[in-house]
Amino acid sequence: MNEESAPLHLTYHIGRHDGGWAYRLGDVWSEPYPSHSAARGAAQRAARRQQLEGRDAEIVFQSEDGSWHREHVEADDRPEVDVANE
Repeated sequence: MNEESAPLHLTYHIGRHDGGWAYRLGDVWSEPYPSHSAARGAAQRAARRQQLEGRDAEIVFQSEDGSWHREHVEADDRPEVDVANE
Protein backbone atom coordinates (compact mmCIF):
# COMPACT_ATOMS: atom_id res chain seq x y z
CA MET A 1 0.00 0.00 0.00
CA ASN A 2 1.17 3.51 -0.69
CA GLU A 3 2.43 5.09 2.55
CA GLU A 4 0.85 8.43 1.60
CA SER A 5 -2.70 7.05 1.44
CA ALA A 6 -4.81 6.22 4.48
CA PRO A 7 -5.80 2.57 4.84
CA LEU A 8 -9.26 1.61 3.66
CA HIS A 9 -11.68 1.13 6.55
CA LEU A 10 -14.64 -1.29 6.30
CA THR A 11 -17.42 -1.88 8.82
CA TYR A 12 -19.67 -4.94 8.74
CA HIS A 13 -23.04 -4.12 10.34
CA ILE A 14 -25.24 -6.73 12.05
CA GLY A 15 -29.01 -6.33 11.76
CA ARG A 16 -32.34 -7.97 11.08
CA HIS A 17 -32.72 -8.98 7.46
CA ASP A 18 -34.87 -11.34 5.39
CA GLY A 19 -36.54 -13.03 8.38
CA GLY A 20 -33.39 -13.49 10.45
CA TRP A 21 -30.11 -11.83 11.33
CA ALA A 22 -27.44 -10.94 8.78
CA TYR A 23 -24.42 -8.74 8.28
CA ARG A 24 -23.97 -6.12 5.61
CA LEU A 25 -21.19 -4.14 4.05
CA GLY A 26 -22.62 -0.96 2.55
CA ASP A 27 -25.98 -1.96 1.09
CA VAL A 28 -25.04 -5.59 0.39
CA TRP A 29 -26.42 -8.16 2.88
CA SER A 30 -25.21 -11.64 3.68
CA GLU A 31 -27.53 -14.61 3.80
CA PRO A 32 -29.73 -14.64 6.93
CA TYR A 33 -28.68 -16.48 10.09
CA PRO A 34 -31.01 -17.77 12.83
CA SER A 35 -29.54 -15.60 15.59
CA HIS A 36 -27.65 -12.38 16.20
CA SER A 37 -24.66 -14.30 17.53
CA ALA A 38 -24.50 -16.52 14.43
CA ALA A 39 -24.59 -13.46 12.15
CA ARG A 40 -21.95 -11.71 14.29
CA GLY A 41 -19.69 -14.79 14.13
CA ALA A 42 -20.03 -14.91 10.34
CA ALA A 43 -19.23 -11.18 10.10
CA GLN A 44 -16.16 -11.62 12.32
CA ARG A 45 -14.93 -14.47 10.10
CA ALA A 46 -15.47 -12.30 7.01
CA ALA A 47 -13.57 -9.44 8.69
CA ARG A 48 -10.64 -11.74 9.54
CA ARG A 49 -10.48 -12.91 5.91
CA GLN A 50 -10.28 -9.27 4.83
CA GLN A 51 -7.16 -8.82 6.95
CA LEU A 52 -5.13 -11.87 5.90
CA GLU A 53 -1.68 -10.84 4.79
CA GLY A 54 1.37 -12.60 3.52
CA ARG A 55 0.74 -13.04 -0.18
CA ASP A 56 -0.92 -11.36 -3.10
CA ALA A 57 -4.48 -12.48 -3.74
CA GLU A 58 -7.29 -12.35 -6.23
CA ILE A 59 -10.49 -11.22 -4.52
CA VAL A 60 -14.07 -11.39 -5.74
CA PHE A 61 -16.70 -9.06 -4.31
CA GLN A 62 -20.20 -7.84 -5.03
CA SER A 63 -20.81 -4.09 -5.29
CA GLU A 64 -23.92 -2.26 -4.12
CA ASP A 65 -25.47 -2.46 -7.60
CA GLY A 66 -25.29 -6.28 -7.44
CA SER A 67 -22.49 -6.72 -9.97
CA TRP A 68 -19.49 -8.92 -9.20
CA HIS A 69 -15.87 -7.74 -9.49
CA ARG A 70 -12.50 -9.47 -9.47
CA GLU A 71 -9.47 -7.55 -8.22
CA HIS A 72 -5.79 -8.24 -7.55
CA VAL A 73 -4.53 -7.04 -4.16
CA GLU A 74 -0.97 -6.87 -2.93
CA ALA A 75 0.05 -8.76 0.23
CA ASP A 76 0.27 -5.61 2.35
CA ASP A 77 -2.82 -3.85 0.94
CA ARG A 78 -5.51 -4.83 3.44
CA PRO A 79 -8.31 -2.73 4.95
CA GLU A 80 -8.96 -2.04 8.60
CA VAL A 81 -12.21 -3.85 9.49
CA ASP A 82 -14.78 -3.55 12.29
CA VAL A 83 -18.02 -5.37 13.15
CA ALA A 84 -20.84 -3.24 14.62
CA ASN A 85 -24.50 -3.60 15.57
CA GLU A 86 -27.07 -1.57 13.62
